[in-house]
Amino acid sequence: MRSNEPSRKTKEQKAKQQSTINFRMNVIFFCIFLIFSTLIFRLGYLQIVKGEYYVNMVESTEEVPVNTSVPRGRIFDRNGRVLVDNDPQNAITYTKMQTTKQEEMLEVAEQLAMLIEQPTKKVTLRDKQDFWILRNPDAAAEKVPAKEREKIRAQFGDAGEKEFTKAVDDLTRERITDEDLKSLEGHEMEVLAIYREMVSGYNLSPQIIKSEDVTDEEFARVSERLSELPGVNTTTDWKRVKLSPLAILGRTTTPERGIPNDQLNYFLARDYSRNDRVGDSFVEAQYEELLQGKKAVVKNVTDKSGKVVDTATVYEGEPGKDLVLTIDSELEDRLGKIVETELRKQKTRYGSHLLDRTFLVMMNPKNGELLSVIGRQIEDGEMQDISYGAYTMAYEAGSTIKGATVLGGYQEGAFQIGEGIVDQPLFIGGQKRSSLANTNGYNNRWMNDIAALESSSNVYMFYVAMRIGGIRNYYPRMNFNIADDTYQKMRNIYHQFGLGVKTGIDLPNEQVGVKGSDNLQEKGKAMDFAIGQYDTYTPMQLAQYVSVIANDGYRVKPHILKEVREPSLDGKVFGELLEERTPQVINRVNNSLAEINQVKAGFRAVYAGSHGTARSFFADAKYQAAGKTGTAETQYYGNKEQYRGSYTLNLTHVGFAPYDNPEVAYAVVMPYMTTSTYGYDQAASDIARKALDAYFEIKAKHNKAGDFTPDITKKIQPAWSEEVIREGEEK
Repeated sequence: MRSNEPSRKTKEQKAKQQSTINFRMNVIFFCIFLIFSTLIFRLGYLQIVKGEYYVNMVESTEEVPVNTSVPRGRIFDRNGRVLVDNDPQNAITYTKMQTTKQEEMLEVAEQLAMLIEQPTKKVTLRDKQDFWILRNPDAAAEKVPAKEREKIRAQFGDAGEKEFTKAVDDLTRERITDEDLKSLEGHEMEVLAIYREMVSGYNLSPQIIKSEDVTDEEFARVSERLSELPGVNTTTDWKRVKLSPLAILGRTTTPERGIPNDQLNYFLARDYSRNDRVGDSFVEAQYEELLQGKKAVVKNVTDKSGKVVDTATVYEGEPGKDLVLTIDSELEDRLGKIVETELRKQKTRYGSHLLDRTFLVMMNPKNGELLSVIGRQIEDGEMQDISYGAYTMAYEAGSTIKGATVLGGYQEGAFQIGEGIVDQPLFIGGQKRSSLANTNGYNNRWMNDIAALESSSNVYMFYVAMRIGGIRNYYPRMNFNIADDTYQKMRNIYHQFGLGVKTGIDLPNEQVGVKGSDNLQEKGKAMDFAIGQYDTYTPMQLAQYVSVIANDGYRVKPHILKEVREPSLDGKVFGELLEERTPQVINRVNNSLAEINQVKAGFRAVYAGSHGTARSFFADAKYQAAGKTGTAETQYYGNKEQYRGSYTLNLTHVGFAPYDNPEVAYAVVMPYMTTSTYGYDQAASDIARKALDAYFEIKAKHNKAGDFTPDITKKIQPAWSEEVIREGEEK
């Protein structure tokens, strides 16, 4: 029995050791399992959850938008005529890498100076000073001796290294003499002119060295030596050229100016470069995102040390979209000449020394398309295009707004359709108020709403204002104690028609006009309000207002963009249609169709009635039209400071045609027409008649010739105007 004891103990020890080993192995395997699980989980997290983030990081460091010169989108009128085009020019560019050294750029500049003639007119004194320092480092260092440098350093201390460097640099430049700079004449100046363009660019972004007047010989010489000129390339630059004088087309900045400072952050965040051309005003600015082409994108190819050895194109870039506007170039030209002729004519009349501008807007009342936007200003005998003033400048409109006043009277229950009053002078609060045709009370007569519009009765409109303000019964010498909210009620009415609010036009910086005072101590001004001699309105607002009446009460946004298209592939036929702007209804006025038709009838009577204020201009027209004349007594607040506050008259006119199915609505505004109270021409009505004649003549001509049918409008037409305004030539 004893002989088996050691064997049993040995077995027990072995079993115990095996158990310990198994436990340890299990722990190790479990730890390995945990480690691998953690790695797998982490890998999955990186690939699935954070994968896109890290891919974007890699792409953002490798793929770089390049400032390639791609054509900006062209702009056309509604009939396919070119308004704004691009002029291709030979260009020589330079692209520097992150690792490009100053010495390498200088060497390239010197070689280029042997191949091209570089203009030096852009070189500044600061450029010369910096280049002289670069060329003469030892002589430059002697301009500020070591002892003087020590004093400057002591002044700023160890923490002011930037201030120290700037102070030394400024002092060095101050001490560079004219004699020193003489060394930069001739060939050296050309090298400097090239070098300044090279250093003004950004890494990996082609910088134009020369694009104006690059001769074919220069282009060929540089092209042949591209392998010897690292970073240099020959390409095509595109410059903007306007083929129409219309100011609201806007303009672009030049590469020299680049992005305006107040918009720098906005554009840089959208992958623009500082020297990019951008829309600077009006259509060019409003539709910048469509007109601006898309830059090429390249990927840097680097060696093991991170040095860029090559670039690979990821995206070729593409031209901007083409825009088709609602403007008719031929109509714009005709109406512009009508306005210019009348403005010059009226400038010869007595009392016209304050008259300097006239506006005419013509639009389709049903869809809001602007057919023509005219603004002319004459200054020192020179005629200027201020078409943008049609929506940025506001004036008292006079009786043209009486249609809105009558419809407001219906809305507020002040009058019913056909209800009338006796047009006679009113005596309220010690003041006499009357219609222009009955100031002495010799022509008292009963008139309803249609007659009131036909003969432009002020008294009828005074009754509207009184009744809206709570005064139902008039008696001579009564106090004018209207409700406190009368001004606001009347403004709410006019706002429905687009008067005193933004029209929604798709152009920047629209203004709404100036509101008269709401001073409750001057409640009598509500009467002036009702006849258009209180708040001010833009010509565009007046055009929208009369369009509301023509369009059965619907207010539609005026717009200048008609279509967006892909760039033309051959320059002869339009590209694919991407977007067509449709009418945008803002609101409908709170009037019945019967009430609107009553005002339309009143407007028709203005043109055709026996007492119509525009009868002499429109009674013999071959077409039926309707409208309203206006004269506002106001004060001058224009550019001539010495005359501010002077008495003057604004002449206005609004209308639409044809009467039964309106195609066009129009507004004419002649601010500061005269300082005389008699003997002046009804020039606004004359312009309206001639403008409407021009519209129907052009329409008849096109219909007869079969021009501009849907099939033909796909073809690009030559510009109507012979005027050419190249980039940088705009005033």
